[in-house]
Amino acid sequence: MKQYKVAILGASGAVGQEMMKILAERKFPVSELHLLASARSAGKVVEWCGKEIVIEEACDKAFEGMDIVLGAAENDIAERFADAIVKAGAVFVDNSSAFRLDPNVPLVVPEVNPEDAKKHHGIIANPNCSTTITVTAVNALNKLANMKSMVASTYQAVSGAGAGGPVELYNEVEALRAGEKYEPKVFSYQIAYNVIPQIGGEQCYGYTSEEMKLQNEGRKIMHIPGLDVSCTCVRVPVIRSHSISVQMIFDRPVSVEDARKAIAAAPGVKLVDDLDALQYPMPLYTQNQDLVFVGRIRKDLTNENGLCLWCCGDQVRKGAATNCIQIAELVIADD
Repeated sequence: MKQYKVAILGASGAVGQEMMKILAERKFPVSELHLLASARSAGKVVEWCGKEIVIEEACDKAFEGMDIVLGAAENDIAERFADAIVKAGAVFVDNSSAFRLDPNVPLVVPEVNPEDAKKHHGIIANPNCSTTITVTAVNALNKLANMKSMVASTYQAVSGAGAGGPVELYNEVEALRAGEKYEPKVFSYQIAYNVIPQIGGEQCYGYTSEEMKLQNEGRKIMHIPGLDVSCTCVRVPVIRSHSISVQMIFDRPVSVEDARKAIAAAPGVKLVDDLDALQYPMPLYTQNQDLVFVGRIRKDLTNENGLCLWCCGDQVRKGAATNCIQIAELVIADD
Protein backbone atom coordinates (compact mmCIF):
# COMPACT_ATOMS: atom_id res chain seq x y z
CA MET A 1 0.00 0.00 0.00
CA LYS A 2 1.23 3.47 -0.86
CA GLN A 3 2.30 5.54 2.14
CA TYR A 4 1.79 9.28 2.54
CA LYS A 5 3.58 12.13 4.23
CA VAL A 6 0.99 13.85 6.41
CA ALA A 7 1.16 17.09 8.34
CA ILE A 8 -1.29 18.41 10.94
CA LEU A 9 -1.48 22.19 11.08
CA GLY A 10 -2.60 23.15 14.58
CA ALA A 11 -1.46 19.86 16.07
CA SER A 12 -1.37 21.10 19.66
CA GLY A 13 -5.10 21.90 19.81
CA ALA A 14 -7.97 19.58 20.71
CA VAL A 15 -8.91 18.80 17.10
CA GLY A 16 -5.28 18.31 16.09
CA GLN A 17 -4.73 15.85 18.93
CA GLU A 18 -7.92 14.01 17.95
CA MET A 19 -6.65 13.81 14.37
CA MET A 20 -3.52 12.04 15.57
CA LYS A 21 -5.63 9.53 17.46
CA ILE A 22 -7.95 8.87 14.51
CA LEU A 23 -5.12 8.52 11.99
CA ALA A 24 -3.88 5.64 14.13
CA GLU A 25 -7.36 4.17 14.72
CA ARG A 26 -8.24 4.12 11.02
CA LYS A 27 -4.77 2.91 10.05
CA PHE A 28 -4.27 5.74 7.60
CA PRO A 29 -1.15 4.89 5.52
CA VAL A 30 1.27 7.40 7.03
CA SER A 31 4.96 7.18 6.15
CA GLU A 32 5.82 10.38 8.04
CA LEU A 33 3.71 12.48 10.39
CA HIS A 34 4.70 16.12 10.90
CA LEU A 35 3.09 18.08 13.72
CA LEU A 36 2.95 21.84 13.13
CA ALA A 37 1.90 24.51 15.60
CA SER A 38 2.85 27.94 16.89
CA ALA A 39 6.27 28.88 18.22
CA ARG A 40 4.86 28.44 21.73
CA SER A 41 4.33 24.71 21.17
CA ALA A 42 7.36 24.07 18.97
CA GLY A 43 9.91 21.72 20.52
CA LYS A 44 7.43 19.74 22.58
CA VAL A 45 7.63 15.98 22.13
CA VAL A 46 4.50 13.94 21.41
CA GLU A 47 4.21 10.15 21.24
CA TRP A 48 2.32 8.66 18.33
CA CYS A 49 2.18 4.99 17.36
CA GLY A 50 5.24 4.19 19.44
CA LYS A 51 7.28 7.06 17.98
CA GLU A 52 8.34 10.34 19.49
CA ILE A 53 7.52 13.31 17.26
CA VAL A 54 8.80 16.83 17.90
CA ILE A 55 6.27 19.58 17.21
CA GLU A 56 7.61 21.99 14.58
CA GLU A 57 6.82 25.67 14.18
CA ALA A 58 4.50 26.18 11.22
CA CYS A 59 6.19 27.96 8.31
CA ASP A 60 6.02 27.82 4.52
CA LYS A 61 8.95 25.43 4.21
CA ALA A 62 7.36 22.95 6.63
CA PHE A 63 4.92 21.80 3.91
CA GLU A 64 7.55 20.86 1.36
CA GLY A 65 7.32 17.16 0.49
CA MET A 66 3.95 16.69 2.21
CA ASP A 67 1.17 14.79 0.45
CA ILE A 68 -1.71 15.75 2.76
CA VAL A 69 -2.07 18.56 5.29
CA LEU A 70 -4.89 18.31 7.83
CA GLY A 71 -5.95 21.74 9.05
CA ALA A 72 -6.88 22.05 12.72
CA ALA A 73 -6.06 25.74 13.14
CA GLU A 74 -8.08 28.97 13.15
CA ASN A 75 -9.13 30.83 10.00
CA ASP A 76 -6.22 33.26 9.95
CA ILE A 77 -3.67 30.43 10.19
CA ALA A 78 -5.41 28.43 7.45
CA GLU A 79 -5.49 31.47 5.19
CA ARG A 80 -1.88 32.30 5.99
CA PHE A 81 -0.54 28.92 4.88
CA ALA A 82 -3.02 27.75 2.23
CA ASP A 83 -1.00 29.02 -0.75
CA ALA A 84 2.21 27.48 0.57
CA ILE A 85 0.48 24.12 1.09
CA VAL A 86 -0.96 24.05 -2.43
CA LYS A 87 2.30 25.28 -3.95
CA ALA A 88 4.10 22.42 -2.19
CA GLY A 89 1.82 19.97 -4.01
CA ALA A 90 -0.08 18.79 -0.93
CA VAL A 91 -3.85 18.54 -0.56
CA PHE A 92 -5.08 20.77 2.24
CA VAL A 93 -8.09 19.28 4.10
CA ASP A 94 -9.07 22.21 6.30
CA ASN A 95 -11.35 22.23 9.34
CA SER A 96 -11.56 26.03 9.64
CA SER A 97 -14.38 28.05 8.07
CA ALA A 98 -11.99 30.03 5.87
CA PHE A 99 -12.78 28.26 2.59
CA ARG A 100 -16.15 26.60 3.18
CA LEU A 101 -18.19 28.93 0.98
CA ASP A 102 -15.50 29.47 -1.66
CA PRO A 103 -17.09 28.26 -4.93
CA ASN A 104 -13.75 26.79 -6.01
CA VAL A 105 -13.35 24.70 -2.84
CA PRO A 106 -15.38 21.51 -2.26
CA LEU A 107 -17.20 21.28 1.07
CA VAL A 108 -17.47 17.59 1.89
CA VAL A 109 -19.21 15.15 4.19
CA PRO A 110 -18.12 11.74 2.83
CA GLU A 111 -21.46 10.05 3.60
CA VAL A 112 -23.30 12.78 1.69
CA ASN A 113 -21.25 14.15 -1.24
CA PRO A 114 -18.05 12.10 -1.60
CA GLU A 115 -17.88 12.81 -5.33
CA ASP A 116 -17.20 16.49 -4.62
CA ALA A 117 -13.85 15.66 -3.05
CA LYS A 118 -12.47 14.80 -6.50
CA LYS A 119 -13.18 18.32 -7.77
CA HIS A 120 -10.59 20.00 -5.58
CA HIS A 121 -7.81 22.34 -6.67
CA GLY A 122 -5.61 21.63 -3.69
CA ILE A 123 -8.02 22.58 -0.90
CA ILE A 124 -11.03 20.69 0.50
CA ALA A 125 -13.08 22.23 3.30
CA ASN A 126 -14.56 20.44 6.29
CA PRO A 127 -17.98 21.79 7.38
CA ASN A 128 -19.06 23.22 10.70
CA CYS A 129 -19.52 20.47 13.29
CA SER A 130 -23.29 20.93 13.72
CA THR A 131 -23.74 21.09 9.95
CA THR A 132 -21.85 17.81 9.52
CA ILE A 133 -23.91 16.03 12.16
CA THR A 134 -27.21 17.36 10.81
CA VAL A 135 -26.67 16.63 7.11
CA THR A 136 -25.37 13.15 7.92
CA ALA A 137 -28.60 12.55 9.84
CA VAL A 138 -31.05 13.90 7.24
CA ASN A 139 -29.40 13.20 3.88
CA ALA A 140 -31.07 9.81 3.38
CA LEU A 141 -34.48 11.49 3.69
CA ASN A 142 -33.67 13.92 0.90
CA LYS A 143 -33.51 10.87 -1.38
CA LEU A 144 -37.13 9.99 -0.54
CA ALA A 145 -38.45 13.45 -1.37
CA ASN A 146 -37.03 16.87 -2.18
CA MET A 147 -36.23 18.82 0.98
CA LYS A 148 -37.52 22.39 0.86
CA SER A 149 -36.69 23.75 4.31
CA MET A 150 -35.46 22.96 7.81
CA VAL A 151 -36.03 24.47 11.22
CA ALA A 152 -33.28 23.40 13.60
CA SER A 153 -32.18 24.02 17.16
CA THR A 154 -28.69 22.93 18.18
CA TYR A 155 -27.72 22.06 21.75
CA GLN A 156 -23.96 22.40 21.68
CA ALA A 157 -21.50 21.00 24.22
CA VAL A 158 -19.06 23.24 26.04
CA SER A 159 -16.08 21.50 24.43
CA GLY A 160 -17.23 23.05 21.17
CA ALA A 161 -15.80 26.30 22.51
CA GLY A 162 -12.35 24.74 22.95
CA ALA A 163 -10.43 23.13 25.76
CA GLY A 164 -11.38 25.92 28.16
CA GLY A 165 -15.10 25.16 27.90
CA PRO A 166 -15.17 21.99 30.01
CA VAL A 167 -12.72 23.53 32.49
CA GLU A 168 -15.03 26.49 33.01
CA LEU A 169 -18.05 24.22 33.52
CA TYR A 170 -16.19 22.08 36.07
CA ASN A 171 -14.89 25.15 37.91
CA GLU A 172 -18.33 26.75 38.08
CA VAL A 173 -19.92 23.59 39.45
CA GLU A 174 -17.25 23.31 42.15
CA ALA A 175 -17.51 27.00 43.03
CA LEU A 176 -21.28 26.83 43.33
CA ARG A 177 -21.00 23.69 45.46
CA ALA A 178 -18.68 25.56 47.79
CA GLY A 179 -20.88 28.66 47.85
CA GLU A 180 -18.24 30.70 46.03
CA LYS A 181 -18.43 33.04 43.06
CA TYR A 182 -16.81 32.23 39.73
CA GLU A 183 -16.33 34.83 37.03
CA PRO A 184 -16.94 33.33 33.55
CA LYS A 185 -14.02 33.66 31.14
CA VAL A 186 -14.90 31.42 28.20
CA PHE A 187 -18.64 32.09 28.03
CA SER A 188 -20.54 35.35 28.42
CA TYR A 189 -22.57 33.96 31.32
CA GLN A 190 -22.46 31.11 33.82
CA ILE A 191 -22.92 27.86 31.88
CA ALA A 192 -23.34 25.55 34.89
CA TYR A 193 -27.07 24.77 35.35
CA ASN A 194 -27.81 27.21 32.53
CA VAL A 195 -28.18 27.44 28.74
CA ILE A 196 -26.92 30.33 26.62
CA PRO A 197 -28.93 30.99 23.41
CA GLN A 198 -26.10 32.59 21.46
CA ILE A 199 -23.14 31.02 19.70
CA GLY A 200 -21.27 33.29 17.31
CA GLY A 201 -21.81 36.95 16.53
CA GLU A 202 -24.85 38.46 14.85
CA GLN A 203 -24.74 38.12 11.07
CA CYS A 204 -28.12 39.00 9.57
CA TYR A 205 -31.76 39.41 10.58
CA GLY A 206 -30.85 38.66 14.18
CA TYR A 207 -29.28 35.27 13.34
CA THR A 208 -25.74 34.63 14.51
CA SER A 209 -22.87 33.58 12.26
CA GLU A 210 -23.06 30.07 13.77
CA GLU A 211 -26.77 29.83 13.01
CA MET A 212 -26.33 30.78 9.35
CA LYS A 213 -23.80 28.01 8.74
CA LEU A 214 -26.41 25.25 8.60
CA GLN A 215 -28.21 26.97 5.73
CA ASN A 216 -25.16 28.20 3.81
CA GLU A 217 -23.11 25.03 4.19
CA GLY A 218 -26.08 22.65 3.99
CA ARG A 219 -27.07 24.04 0.60
CA LYS A 220 -23.59 23.40 -0.77
CA ILE A 221 -23.09 19.92 0.69
CA MET A 222 -26.51 18.52 -0.20
CA HIS A 223 -26.67 20.36 -3.55
CA ILE A 224 -29.94 22.08 -2.63
CA PRO A 225 -29.28 25.75 -3.52
CA GLY A 226 -32.80 26.82 -2.56
CA LEU A 227 -32.85 25.17 0.88
CA ASP A 228 -34.18 27.54 3.55
CA VAL A 229 -33.00 26.96 7.12
CA SER A 230 -33.99 28.74 10.31
CA CYS A 231 -31.59 27.77 13.10
CA THR A 232 -31.15 28.59 16.78
CA CYS A 233 -27.83 27.62 18.40
CA VAL A 234 -27.71 27.08 22.16
CA ARG A 235 -24.75 26.31 24.42
CA VAL A 236 -25.68 23.70 27.03
CA PRO A 237 -23.82 22.33 30.10
CA VAL A 238 -22.80 19.09 28.37
CA ILE A 239 -19.12 18.19 28.06
CA ARG A 240 -19.07 16.56 24.64
CA SER A 241 -21.35 15.77 21.66
CA HIS A 242 -23.79 18.16 20.04
CA SER A 243 -27.53 17.48 19.77
CA ILE A 244 -29.84 18.88 17.08
CA SER A 245 -33.63 19.01 16.84
CA VAL A 246 -34.71 19.22 13.19
CA GLN A 247 -38.03 19.85 11.45
CA MET A 248 -37.87 19.14 7.69
CA ILE A 249 -40.41 20.10 5.05
CA PHE A 250 -40.44 18.15 1.76
CA ASP A 251 -42.25 18.60 -1.55
CA ARG A 252 -44.49 15.66 -0.68
CA PRO A 253 -45.32 13.56 2.40
CA VAL A 254 -42.73 11.09 3.73
CA SER A 255 -43.95 8.35 6.06
CA VAL A 256 -42.28 7.73 9.40
CA GLU A 257 -41.80 4.09 8.44
CA ASP A 258 -39.98 4.97 5.20
CA ALA A 259 -37.89 7.54 7.05
CA ARG A 260 -36.80 5.00 9.66
CA LYS A 261 -35.86 2.46 6.99
CA ALA A 262 -33.84 5.04 5.05
CA ILE A 263 -31.98 6.27 8.10
CA ALA A 264 -31.29 2.74 9.35
CA ALA A 265 -29.64 1.95 6.00
CA ALA A 266 -27.73 5.23 5.69
CA PRO A 267 -23.93 5.29 6.05
CA GLY A 268 -22.51 6.89 9.17
CA VAL A 269 -25.83 6.76 11.00
CA LYS A 270 -27.31 4.65 13.80
CA LEU A 271 -31.07 4.53 14.27
CA VAL A 272 -31.98 4.78 17.98
CA ASP A 273 -35.72 5.31 17.96
CA ASP A 274 -38.05 3.55 20.39
CA LEU A 275 -39.89 5.97 22.64
CA ASP A 276 -41.71 3.23 24.57
CA ALA A 277 -38.38 1.58 25.44
CA LEU A 278 -36.83 4.97 26.33
CA GLN A 279 -34.37 4.65 23.43
CA TYR A 280 -33.27 7.87 21.72
CA PRO A 281 -29.99 9.64 20.95
CA MET A 282 -28.25 11.33 23.86
CA PRO A 283 -24.89 13.10 23.91
CA LEU A 284 -23.58 10.95 26.76
CA TYR A 285 -23.79 7.84 24.57
CA THR A 286 -22.46 9.33 21.34
CA GLN A 287 -19.10 10.44 22.70
CA ASN A 288 -15.78 9.05 21.44
CA GLN A 289 -17.20 7.35 18.35
CA ASP A 290 -18.08 8.45 14.82
CA LEU A 291 -21.71 7.52 14.16
CA VAL A 292 -24.51 10.08 14.22
CA PHE A 293 -27.38 8.70 16.30
CA VAL A 294 -30.86 9.54 14.98
CA GLY A 295 -34.23 9.08 16.70
CA ARG A 296 -37.53 10.68 17.75
CA ILE A 297 -38.62 10.43 14.11
CA ARG A 298 -42.24 11.60 13.87
CA LYS A 299 -44.71 13.42 11.66
CA ASP A 300 -44.71 17.16 11.90
CA LEU A 301 -48.08 18.32 13.23
CA THR A 302 -47.91 21.73 11.49
CA ASN A 303 -47.28 20.58 7.92
CA GLU A 304 -48.45 17.40 6.15
CA ASN A 305 -45.16 17.29 4.22
CA GLY A 306 -43.05 17.55 7.34
CA LEU A 307 -41.02 15.25 9.57
CA CYS A 308 -39.20 15.88 12.83
CA LEU A 309 -36.19 14.12 14.31
CA TRP A 310 -33.49 14.41 16.98
CA CYS A 311 -29.84 13.57 16.39
CA CYS A 312 -26.58 13.56 18.35
CA GLY A 313 -22.94 13.25 17.34
CA ASP A 314 -19.45 13.75 18.71
CA GLN A 315 -18.51 17.19 17.42
CA VAL A 316 -14.77 16.71 18.00
CA ARG A 317 -14.67 13.44 16.06
CA LYS A 318 -17.34 13.23 13.35
CA GLY A 319 -17.92 16.98 13.51
CA ALA A 320 -14.26 17.76 12.91
CA ALA A 321 -11.30 15.37 13.09
CA THR A 322 -12.82 12.16 11.74
CA ASN A 323 -14.60 13.89 8.88
CA CYS A 324 -11.29 15.48 7.81
CA ILE A 325 -9.55 12.12 7.77
CA GLN A 326 -12.44 10.52 5.91
CA ILE A 327 -11.98 13.23 3.27
CA ALA A 328 -8.27 12.43 3.13
CA GLU A 329 -9.21 8.77 2.59
CA LEU A 330 -11.29 9.85 -0.41
CA VAL A 331 -8.31 11.79 -1.75
CA ILE A 332 -6.04 8.74 -1.70
CA ALA A 333 -8.71 6.23 -2.75
CA ASP A 334 -7.73 6.32 -6.43
CA ASP A 335 -4.10 5.60 -5.55
